[in-house]
Amino acid sequence: MLGTVKEFAPKSPVDLFNVMKYSRWRLPFRQKYQSFVENKYGIEIGGPSALFKTVLPLYQFVGGLDGVNFSADTVWEGRIEAGGKFNYGGDRSGHQFISEATDLSGIPTAQYDFLLSSNCLEHVANPIKALTEWRRVIKGGGALVLVLPNQKSNFDHRRPVTKFDHLLDDFTRDVGEDDLTHLDEILTLHDLSMDPPAGTPEQFRARSLKNYQNRTLHHHVFDVPLIEQVLDHVGFAIVDITTTKTDFFALATKNLEADLASE
Repeated sequence: MLGTVKEFAPKSPVDLFNVMKYSRWRLPFRQKYQSFVENKYGIEIGGPSALFKTVLPLYQFVGGLDGVNFSADTVWEGRIEAGGKFNYGGDRSGHQFISEATDLSGIPTAQYDFLLSSNCLEHVANPIKALTEWRRVIKGGGALVLVLPNQKSNFDHRRPVTKFDHLLDDFTRDVGEDDLTHLDEILTLHDLSMDPPAGTPEQFRARSLKNYQNRTLHHHVFDVPLIEQVLDHVGFAIVDITTTKTDFFALATKNLEADLASE
């Protein structure tokens, strides 16, 4: 265990927590996911992630990887620079973009063979808008590897799963990342005993009111049916969805038939 933590050199307390969380086990289906990224060039939204170094070790197989983060200063990565090295393991690095997950306008269409995202989409106020952009930058037939937290084992366990119609309404209304629609629900149902970094109820409220700056809130709560609905709606063909105690793992490909159907 200590060797694993040392190898991945956590850059923040949050990164250390994730390495400790995921370093004990690996997924039996990982080879299926590996086949879609091996020796190919991709992009990760909200990384780098300890999960892709440990339980689903994909970094070691990719041909190259760029990264996207919403800010040059986050609670997960500390200080980063646009254009600087997106370091995802050892001496391996790619281009670092500073951009909203919902706006990848600086990236050409069909640029990447695959896209990775771990425990990020729940922090996005407009998930369908984000996934639409993510799909755009993936090549035809390219892969999406999406990991979302399983509410049953985290501080969201008291919250209801978000309705698909609500996500669709957010997309239609072009909800921005400053949205705090779910704040009252979160403040009422968030289990602070399972989220020590959040502090007291007063500290948690103060932090949550500044979510546009820190992006720590989980706007939405997902389960397998919702993941299936959203991916199908955006135009992904699902290859696999696996549920573990802590997460939902989804592997999907960019479905070009969806583009033809919309023409």
